[in-house]
Amino acid sequence: MRIEVARSGGFAAIERHAALDTAGRPDADRLVALAEAALTAGPARGPVVPDGFTYEITADGRTARCADPHLTAEQRELIRTVLGEGA
Repeated sequence: MRIEVARSGGFAAIERHAALDTAGRPDADRLVALAEAALTAGPARGPVVPDGFTYEITADGRTARCADPHLTAEQRELIRTVLGEGA
């Protein structure tokens, strides 16, 4: 599965984008499960905070949009893994 994460917003409004392919990874099952949970979490609950990050997670032709501070644990872990930095 190819998983893509795009981040926008924040104080400096610097966009980041990263992708990974789960094929051949020892943690592939965990990443696929995180992606499935992240994509089916539904829309974020509550208002977006000023200068907060918004995220777009895409896998298997499906896209979910979410934002700080309303990320699920699965979304947060997946974002950290794909972007290689904190979410």
